[in-house]
Amino acid sequence: MTNHPFEPYSSYRQYSIEEIQKRSKQFLKGILRRRTVRDFSEEQVPRDIIENCIKAAGSSPSGANHQPWHFVVVTDSEIKTEIRKAAEEEERLLYNKRASKEWLEALAPLETDENKPFLEIAPYLIVVFAESYSLDIDDNKIKNYYVSESVGIATGILITALHNAGLVTLTHTPSPMNFLRRILRRGKNERAFIILVTGFPAEDAKVPVLEKKNFEDYTSFI
Repeated sequence: MTNHPFEPYSSYRQYSIEEIQKRSKQFLKGILRRRTVRDFSEEQVPRDIIENCIKAAGSSPSGANHQPWHFVVVTDSEIKTEIRKAAEEEERLLYNKRASKEWLEALAPLETDENKPFLEIAPYLIVVFAESYSLDIDDNKIKNYYVSESVGIATGILITALHNAGLVTLTHTPSPMNFLRRILRRGKNERAFIILVTGFPAEDAKVPVLEKKNFEDYTSFI
């Protein structure tokens, strides 16, 4: 086992308690404006913005620092069309055969269905893949740890970074998503984790009126 070198944590910035309180309130105010959007504009987004947000996601903590993720950024219109067709096929099966009555009732207030035009309209589809294992230069398997947790954290940071930049997102998870590995030509060690539809909202975009749980309902101090 090779030990990693350590260095002083010189990038840390110590703020006063007052400044920390101020920064936490500012962040809370900003993140509370985040909404999942299904109506996207075709307006283009400069690539460097997406790159910066993905780099932020790539800084995420991960099991044994194996960073078991890969981000495929799709802008090609033909590939987006192919993804939409495959996703809608799975969604039709979901809404008509696979989903339970309870599941459909839970989805009903959101007014979603098998039609997913945003997969072609939005300028970016960021497909996040989870690597169940990695490969070294000799194609030997390297076990990854806490894969779902690691990729989930990275995805959360990516969503937050995109929102902070001024973009909107939709977390889309057609089930199953095996078609993404085929279309995007990813390895057998990877499984599609999520499609993050990214761009600007359409001018007439609407979002459902939702109630969030009260802070006291999901937090305990002991």
